[in-house]
Amino acid sequence: MSLRLFRIAWTVSRYRLDSLVPQDRLPPVIRWLWRFAPVRLIPIGDHSRGKRLRLALESLGPIFVKFGQMLSTRRDLLPPDIADELKRLQDQVPPFPGETARAMVEVELGKTVEEAFAAFETEPMASASIAQVHAAELHSGEQVVVKIIRPGIDRIMREDIGLLYTFARLMRRIPEARRLRPVEVVQDYEATLFDELDLNKEAANTSQLKRNFQGSPLLYVPAIHWSLTHRQVMVQERITGIPVADIDALRAQGTDLKKLAERGVEIFFTQVFRDNFFHADMHPGNIFVSRDNPTEPLYIAIDCGIVGSLTREDQDYLARNLLAFFRQDYYEVAVLHIESGWVGEGTRANEFASAIRAVCEPILEKPLKDISFGQVLLGLFQTARRFNMEVQPQLVLLQKTLLNIEGLGRQLYPDLDLWSTAKPYLERWMRERAGPKGFWKTLQKHAPELAHQIPELPVLAHQALSDREQQRRLYRQQTEALTSLEARFQRAAPRARRLRLGAVLLAVALAWQPMLGWAEQQPWPVLVAAGLGLLLLVWR
Repeated sequence: MSLRLFRIAWTVSRYRLDSLVPQDRLPPVIRWLWRFAPVRLIPIGDHSRGKRLRLALESLGPIFVKFGQMLSTRRDLLPPDIADELKRLQDQVPPFPGETARAMVEVELGKTVEEAFAAFETEPMASASIAQVHAAELHSGEQVVVKIIRPGIDRIMREDIGLLYTFARLMRRIPEARRLRPVEVVQDYEATLFDELDLNKEAANTSQLKRNFQGSPLLYVPAIHWSLTHRQVMVQERITGIPVADIDALRAQGTDLKKLAERGVEIFFTQVFRDNFFHADMHPGNIFVSRDNPTEPLYIAIDCGIVGSLTREDQDYLARNLLAFFRQDYYEVAVLHIESGWVGEGTRANEFASAIRAVCEPILEKPLKDISFGQVLLGLFQTARRFNMEVQPQLVLLQKTLLNIEGLGRQLYPDLDLWSTAKPYLERWMRERAGPKGFWKTLQKHAPELAHQIPELPVLAHQALSDREQQRRLYRQQTEALTSLEARFQRAAPRARRLRLGAVLLAVALAWQPMLGWAEQQPWPVLVAAGLGLLLLVWR
């Protein structure tokens, strides 16, 4: 791990990433010390700042590349030159040799490339942080793509995850950072990343997403060829479409960008609330637009290695929170956060609502292009710190996906009104969930289980009644035992008082002569005190 830390420090120094930090924003002491830092002796070179950042992230491995991919979707938070360079991380990561890819395919499939495919292109079509893709043709003539995991990638990822755990445990020692639950967040991130190394899981996710949108005019998911899919190799239907980030090409074919942006929002909310199964890696490199019927644009989704889901409770709380935000009912937002346990105990709803209102009121009812979610998130984090709000690890993937969706929406149609697009869908979903239709669906879903349990109801009822009768008998026995014990104590009390009085009288009789001589020599206050002491001895 120390070697990995050294490599990270060397990479930051080599590409002079320190020059990306605005010096005028540093505290004066750090700014003064920075003037004498040895790293300043390394020349910056001829590369632009964006290229230096991209090269540094590429050299550090998949976790850092994925961080750069997420940043590339937030052009509102980054200068254009840096965003353009980070965009290349989506599918232009340096590839590994094609001959190595062929060898891995043969090992995984247990047959030669010629036996598996009629044609296989050694030059990769695209290369990402964890895998790369090659074009191929089946013996049936169908065009496919072959996805292959990078060799040795799991070792690098384990080293980086180990570093993240170290940083998370250090953060946990800081009271203010403890509410972020850094260790739990890293645990979720670890599970998500290592799931991507198993292409059988990605293929299963892809098949599930395809079933969810079968025949939908919103989203198309290419089919999986299961007979050629294994842990490190996956074969999938090849699609032809326009990358969603290629705005010029979309405009050139007459794509309705407003409808495209609105459909993107609808797809997201459909996945989260209708299906409870959402594509959680929706950066532009994984999203295409069909060339057919540009006036009714159809999305095409690939790379389903990361998916997310929520519990029923989290779904309900999330929907109710969003609707409360759209209605500007900040008190309802505060109450929901308190009920869900997302804020500290003892939080007063009216104070929390006032703090949320101060952050969110300026942004509502504005077009997307005029909303700075970076500033909103910063304000919400400051509010969270004040009320001891904890990060919910189960919502981290959803938050990441929301950032991707918003960044995509900005690129496609900056005038998109996110609120008016999402609000009707959420209201309809809540009506279906809580109304008669939702009740009937729940009843249908649990009908087999109920049919199995209904014949057992008489037995269960008899058992419950028997348990209740046994509990009543035990309660009666305990009450009787306590009553008997109390009566014994009451009967013993007079006898104990008589014993105390007899002992005192016996002691006085035996010591009468010495006590009389002692009493004649004592002043009256001492005699009064002695009398009170005897009285207390015989008092109940």
